[in-house]
Amino acid sequence: MYPIKTALVAWFLLIGLHVPVDAMADERPNILYIMSDDHAAHAVSAYGSRLAKVAPTPNIDRLAREGALFTNAFCTNSICSPSRACVLTGQYNHINGSFDLSGKVEPGKQMLAIQMKKAGYQTAMIGKWHLKVEPADFDHYCVLPGQGKYHGPTFRVRGEKPWGQNTISFPNKHSTDAITDLTLDWLKSRDDSKPFFLMHHYKAPHDYFDNAPRYESYLADIDIPEPASLWDQGENFGSMATRGAGDELLKHIGTSVGGRNPRRSYLGDLPKLYPNEFPKDFDPANFSEEENKRLAYNAYLKKFLRCVKGIDDNLGRLFKHLEVTGQLDNTIIIYTGDQGFMLGEHDYQDKRWMYEESQRMPFLVRYPKSVPAGQKIDSIIENVDYGPTMLEFADADIPNSVQGRSFKSILETGAEPDDWKQEAYYRYWMHMAHHDNPGHMGIRTKTHKLIYYYGCNYDGGYQTPPGWELYDLVNDPKEMNNIVDDPQNAELVQTLKDRLAKLRDNVGDDGSHYPECEKVVQEFWDYDDTDRAKAEQISHDYYQRRQRELEKGKRNIKTWQGNAND
Repeated sequence: MYPIKTALVAWFLLIGLHVPVDAMADERPNILYIMSDDHAAHAVSAYGSRLAKVAPTPNIDRLAREGALFTNAFCTNSICSPSRACVLTGQYNHINGSFDLSGKVEPGKQMLAIQMKKAGYQTAMIGKWHLKVEPADFDHYCVLPGQGKYHGPTFRVRGEKPWGQNTISFPNKHSTDAITDLTLDWLKSRDDSKPFFLMHHYKAPHDYFDNAPRYESYLADIDIPEPASLWDQGENFGSMATRGAGDELLKHIGTSVGGRNPRRSYLGDLPKLYPNEFPKDFDPANFSEEENKRLAYNAYLKKFLRCVKGIDDNLGRLFKHLEVTGQLDNTIIIYTGDQGFMLGEHDYQDKRWMYEESQRMPFLVRYPKSVPAGQKIDSIIENVDYGPTMLEFADADIPNSVQGRSFKSILETGAEPDDWKQEAYYRYWMHMAHHDNPGHMGIRTKTHKLIYYYGCNYDGGYQTPPGWELYDLVNDPKEMNNIVDDPQNAELVQTLKDRLAKLRDNVGDDGSHYPECEKVVQEFWDYDDTDRAKAEQISHDYYQRRQRELEKGKRNIKTWQGNAND
């Protein structure tokens, strides 16, 4: 069928007849964009981390073996809704308006779906959406409400009732299985006269990590390899912003795996959720601090990796379908996560940080027609670049509103254009929300990372101590030694600060969105002796505030808004 159709199209072109888009549909690639939630790059075995041999991901690894893997793919804001908004719009969060977990992208502004449809693609969004409003610009959608449920999930679909009220449920399925089934059903029933653009989004492995029951024995008798920083952050890691003056905030900045953070830790949460991962009748009082942390770490990693195993197995099903139907090699397959995830590094859980494990995203692409196999690419790409890249592959228009840039040529040639970006911009806005991460921004080059913790919310309130951190990623890839105050780095620090200021200007983060926050940003930018002295006082004040909160049982305060500091 395909050779005959190709020949006819060529003949029509030769004699000067117009060929409608639909007639050439099979010549254009399908695009399958797969995104998991919180799947860190170092939990994909193709990236060769400490987990690679213990918990391999063969189906995801296939994309790297038969395509390309990016080692420097970064999110601009390591939190679910904002990252998804960046992909969908090609814009940074201060432009698309999705700053935090309340983020949304209204119908009519869901750029990627709109442009793909204009280019003649059939579009679908299946799985985790997490952008509040209806994904109405897609031809088809079947999405989880909010975070959705791991077991017995319900999905929102288009129907006669208002958005949110038309639902289908799968009471006996795990969400990863259900999402794959839904995608396979759509692929089998769709309009195959058009190429497809499909966003296939898993809920897994978002915490808390409820794997399908069939994986309960997976890794059960294995001790999961540990990062060294789980046990020792080192004296040179972090700054006053993350440790407090005299280390007084070590327990209160960043939620923990072990019992370090008294407000929220996996040691506190996981025994209640997953008692089978702990000794019978577990009571942490009967174990040492080291034993408790190791138990919590293993429970955390095993549940997380079981969810990852479910994803990888389901991708095997999905790839098999494309192979059997002859669509595999004509489909651009992308695998990524919506951000990274801390898997015990520095005794941190969750994401939000600009540290490598949180900022870096897995990004793998297979398309044998133009992407050479076995590539490992170190060009810096950001999630705002994903949309325009897919649009260029689809020969679709890229609107002027898009801030990202296509890296199609890098995928096809392995060569980085002379004018390609040499830094990634990062900003986490949701100050101290949920996981005790201070508001911060920064610049990430191929060799260094400069992080500025300005330490306040949108309204300039709920302040934590500001501070700067600089890491040499060539000599210190695990980010253990903050070298910002080393006199020999003074010129480098100033250069990176200047580049950060210029980068902010280039991406449009001019401070106008939240002016009271910007006042704090500017106040501590130079970080002279006066600034440091004030930062110490803020640290003392915050320590006292946190102690009062804990004494009163206030563990879920709305920290990211409000201008009061007490």
